[in-house]
Amino acid sequence: MFEKILIANRGEIACRVIQTARKMGIKTVAVYSDADKNARHVELADEAVHIGPAASRESYLVADKIIAACKQLGAQAVHPGYGFLSENAGFAKRVEEEGLVFIGPKHASIAAMGDKIASKKLAGAVGVNCIPGVNDAIASAEKAVQIANGIGYPVMIKASAGGGGKGLRVAFNDKEAFEGFTSCRNEAKSSFGDDRVFIEKFVEEPRHIEIQVLGDSHGNCIYLNERECSIQRRHQKVIEEAPSPFISEATRQAMGEQAVALARAVNYQSAGTVEFVVGKDQSFYFLEMNTRLQVEHPVTECITGLDLVELMIRVAAGEKLPLSQADVKREGWAIECRINAEDPFRNFLPSTGRLVRFAPPKETMFAADTSQSFGVRVDTGVQDGGEIPMFYDSMIAKLIVHGKDRNEAIAKMREALNGFVIRGVSSNIPFQAALLAHPKFVAGDFNTGFIAENYGQGFRAEDVPHNDPDFLVALAAFVNRRYRNRAVGISGQLEGHEIAVGEQFVVVTLGQQGTSSPRAVSVTDFEGKTGSSAVLVGAKIYKICSNSRFRDVRIRGTCNDQPFTAQIERGVGKNPLAIRVVHNGTQIDALVLSKRAAELHALMPYKAPPDMSRYVLSPMPGLLVEVAVQPGQKVQAGERVAVIEAMKMENVLFAAADGVVGKVLAGKGESLSVDQPIVEFEA
Repeated sequence: MFEKILIANRGEIACRVIQTARKMGIKTVAVYSDADKNARHVELADEAVHIGPAASRESYLVADKIIAACKQLGAQAVHPGYGFLSENAGFAKRVEEEGLVFIGPKHASIAAMGDKIASKKLAGAVGVNCIPGVNDAIASAEKAVQIANGIGYPVMIKASAGGGGKGLRVAFNDKEAFEGFTSCRNEAKSSFGDDRVFIEKFVEEPRHIEIQVLGDSHGNCIYLNERECSIQRRHQKVIEEAPSPFISEATRQAMGEQAVALARAVNYQSAGTVEFVVGKDQSFYFLEMNTRLQVEHPVTECITGLDLVELMIRVAAGEKLPLSQADVKREGWAIECRINAEDPFRNFLPSTGRLVRFAPPKETMFAADTSQSFGVRVDTGVQDGGEIPMFYDSMIAKLIVHGKDRNEAIAKMREALNGFVIRGVSSNIPFQAALLAHPKFVAGDFNTGFIAENYGQGFRAEDVPHNDPDFLVALAAFVNRRYRNRAVGISGQLEGHEIAVGEQFVVVTLGQQGTSSPRAVSVTDFEGKTGSSAVLVGAKIYKICSNSRFRDVRIRGTCNDQPFTAQIERGVGKNPLAIRVVHNGTQIDALVLSKRAAELHALMPYKAPPDMSRYVLSPMPGLLVEVAVQPGQKVQAGERVAVIEAMKMENVLFAAADGVVGKVLAGKGESLSVDQPIVEFEA
């Protein structure tokens, strides 16, 4: 077994590998860029080496620097994680040539499967079901349109070296095929250094289901069941689960056996994933093989009780797999939510900055510890006070739960999301909460188009339906009552003007256009405890008990004897006196006032925000890579104005209306903040 390994990655996957290595008694070496010098993976590792500037092409993607770091600190093996160099056959070969061990498949296997075109031909040759399409690199956009017409729309245009949703477009007509081909080729060239693109039939109402495989150097190869990854936004997975609520036992076995046949054909020796697209009739077709550990591997670990990182390391060290196909378990139901630094209410634009508060829910399962099950696990590469940089992907953490069945897993995930506190950057937690509550998701009735179909116009606050909105009002009144109780005990109060607790209040919810729906409530103590109140909202009574402290953002307790977790904050939002309540993805800002104060508050004028319609504003923090207009230039609605880059994604800004450019307020190369003006049009 290795004595020391280097992890050629960052973030949560680097931390994940370190945890298993520590369990196995293996020392670890972290590598880090300028942006990651204070990152969590650097703190967790036994040693760390600086490998260059923040941009990944100058640090994490430079093979020479990784190899040099191994030699400098005596690491015998390299774990590439996922992304970066993990599926780079040239890097794997170089590692082997330098006398080191690549903790992953052999370079020949990566090369055979990493080329999407070659892999489809090989898959077909060994009896794996393949989608109709043209598996040769296409020379031009015109040729792409011609081929697309031959196959029949819709078609999928895909970069040969693509992955992670990069270099992929779906086209429903000639225009989309022409533009999609050009975009795919450009994205693939900049992201992977390979601009080859191919086209295949797009299966409608498809599910994305993948099979986890595991092979060793002794000829053994098994599959570890499947993962359901159909809940995707722009080809990026959002929620993953294992097993799939859709496929039959016969389909599972057929997919698993085909995945193993493909892995054997390339002498696969590590953990890998064979991805399939599955039609509504359970017909399935090979998509690609990911020759690395997947982001969503924890759900497989939950239902099988296996540590996939440990098995990868043991296989790389020459050991035999410790189990056969008959030994593979499928116990319970696991779900993973990807918690990303993005604002779901602003079209999921990236959100960067400092994590002012980062408090995940309490963990009862842990990465690298398969003895714990049926609980909550958090895999993350960040910590309280850490930075979310603009240079890498937007994932903050992975939240994983394991239940006895699917309904229990969904309930556990909703409660865990309620207790996940992230402040300083926006996160997609409200969106995750909405997905988990959607009747079709709960019923298992979905495909890869689920998000586009149900949230095609974007995501809004009203898309998070709360099953009991009055509970949020009651919780605001309960918290206010506790603050009033504490204020009664403050010494030095002027005689005759002491604070009185009172029982009758009005809860005013603050909306976009000022206030909305004042609700009369009464709050009385019950059970003789200050941490217990009976709140009457309309005809409904909420008996709330909680021992949470005033400084806690997360509040736990019972309501009518049922446990709950919510998030409470004072002094945030547009009104510093408001109480913010967040539960099941729904957020309200509420003022808890006396009846007279509520009457006076209703007379307060609404201050409308300034008119910014003449400006093109930056919708997110990022780097301004292009300004496409000049002062005095006439611009038509829909014309390209600027391009912003953040978290490996380009966002093009277009003019909302016809006009003449007055001023350009920001220059190429400038780092922008949210809502910073870039271009001003003449009045």
